[in-house]
Amino acid sequence: MKARVNWTGKRTFIGHSGTGHNFVFGTKEEDGTTPGPSPMELVLIGTGGCSAYDVVSILEKGREPVEDVIVELDAERAEGTPAVFTRVHMRFIVKGRGVSPAKVERAIQLSVEKYCSASAMIAKTAEITHDFEVISSD
Repeated sequence: MKARVNWTGKRTFIGHSGTGHNFVFGTKEEDGTTPGPSPMELVLIGTGGCSAYDVVSILEKGREPVEDVIVELDAERAEGTPAVFTRVHMRFIVKGRGVSPAKVERAIQLSVEKYCSASAMIAKTAEITHDFEVISSD
């Protein structure tokens, strides 16, 4: 895996993924504006994306009629430097017609505890908790 980051001035950067995708990120400017998500927001978003991917994949392999998966993340960071994540809560919202709550729970557990590389890294400094809701599309 490869990536590159270019500084464009002030507190703005452009990330270039090895797969050819580009995105603007940075931290708050003196005038209060932000050019995009901060690096730590990207880490949190990446963790949610990693786990959401796993959950969708596991449910699809189990032939569950999943139509949508949303992961809402809430995190706390350490007071000092480095301000690592100390707590991350992930709330999964799964939508589908007749989706089994037991299978959703198992898919989330497998993702968070076994498959998601991002949450495995975050778990080195943070307590990771999760809950879920299944919404029927009936």
